Amino acid sequence: RVATHAGGGSARKRVKHPRAPIVVIGGGVAGLATALAAAPSPVRLLCRAIDGTGSASALAQGGIAAALDPGDSPLAHTEDTLVAGAHHNNVAMVRWLCAQAPEAIAWLQAQGVVFDRDAGGALKLGREGGHRVARIVHAGGDASGAVLLRALLAKAQCAAHIQWRGGLDADALLLRDGVVCGVRAIDGQGRQHVIEASAVVLATGGIGALFACTSNPPGADGSGLALGMAAGARTRDLEFVQFHPTALDVSGAHCLPLITEALRGAGAHLRDAGGRLLMEGLHPLGDLAPRDVVARRVWQARRDDGRVWLDASAITGEWESAFPTVLAACLKHGIDPRHQPIPVTPAAHFHMGGLAVDGDGRTSVPGLYAAGEVACNGVHGANRLASNSLLEGILCGRRLGAVLAATPAAAGRGEHRWAERGSVLAVDDLSRLRDLLWQTAGPVRRTESLRHYLLQLMAWPAQGWQARLAQSLLDAALQRHESLGAHYIAAPEMDV
Repeated sequence: RVATHAGGGSARKRVKHPRAPIVVIGGGVAGLATALAAAPSPVRLLCRAIDGTGSASALAQGGIAAALDPGDSPLAHTEDTLVAGAHHNNVAMVRWLCAQAPEAIAWLQAQGVVFDRDAGGALKLGREGGHRVARIVHAGGDASGAVLLRALLAKAQCAAHIQWRGGLDADALLLRDGVVCGVRAIDGQGRQHVIEASAVVLATGGIGALFACTSNPPGADGSGLALGMAAGARTRDLEFVQFHPTALDVSGAHCLPLITEALRGAGAHLRDAGGRLLMEGLHPLGDLAPRDVVARRVWQARRDDGRVWLDASAITGEWESAFPTVLAACLKHGIDPRHQPIPVTPAAHFHMGGLAVDGDGRTSVPGLYAAGEVACNGVHGANRLASNSLLEGILCGRRLGAVLAATPAAAGRGEHRWAERGSVLAVDDLSRLRDLLWQTAGPVRRTESLRHYLLQLMAWPAQGWQARLAQSLLDAALQRHESLGAHYIAAPEMDV
């Protein structure tokens, strides 16, 4: 508030400052959906990249699941989501998500997203792992995430209430009386920027880049999760990490090109080193079994035989329009997927766990919210159903933005403190950490290894925030003694 004087100073008039902005950290679909839905409240959208690139959303090859076919229903979508999630899901959130999915498609079309259609003009519906029917809509073939992101970025850049702040890495949260009311961020020159906020939204993505093999970009390193934990926010289901069964097997690479599940939906088959069908007789859905099942089989076959191949030679049609991303990635590495089998490996893909939030995205810390992969509202359970991630980011982001627009700013006015994410691991230590997590907390886990490497990690002389986050993940995995969904504990005598 500011005070002004009139008529010689005898009268005083109180004038309120404009409301502090809502600060959204993260430029993927969840952050953009939140920012757009928060109108007319002012929003500062912070992103590590100058131009908003680098999010996992941009790499998403799968589309969006929605019950659009007359023979499909939100109930069937709900049941498939619960089966994939090993019934560890928040059932109410699953029902809401699946019921709202058709409306999410309509909203995206209103934002300028052009979805793929068949010759008759109807939306093309593809099928992916865990789905009983074809219900996946795509945009630009296997470039759905990039198409969605471009459309939402264009809308955000035109929105008068949104101010984009690129090239900033948020490393601390400001709290007054336990209420989050600001952010500290570092730019590329090492300068600090302090931004006061009426609320802070973490939409920073997942933790895949903490593993030696990942389909995620380098920035999906758990930074937002670590920041929320530093502020005291509760977490949930940290042990549940989904491994996509088919990333391109590039020797020595960290961030691997994804080989979309839609290829298997179109007729591609996994084969072992001897050419035998990998999934035959193992699951009623075969190559389209839930991702945790397929990923474990690929993991074990690679350890037994050295390599696993995806045979897409039976797929006919225009690869350039249906699978342009996969085609380009394979050709770049000297593989023509139209005629040659594709070497594949599991890769860390999606984190079902994260900061515990309610249906509106509230964390346990007042003033702090989360949306997208960094958040855990229980909708995915122990293993996410394919093509529910962009759907969750859109729907939960829009729901959160609307809530924030109607919510008065939290009133923290007392002593302040900074909740700091902490120092970063050195490059060599980070590489060691990725290898450790890959071997210990990958698709197949062993209790003895989890316990051994957790103790080893706790003894590291250099304790960067990535190491502390990895400790929390390993500890959560040890606390869950039985296999469930993506958390698979091998029997002690099993050779993995």
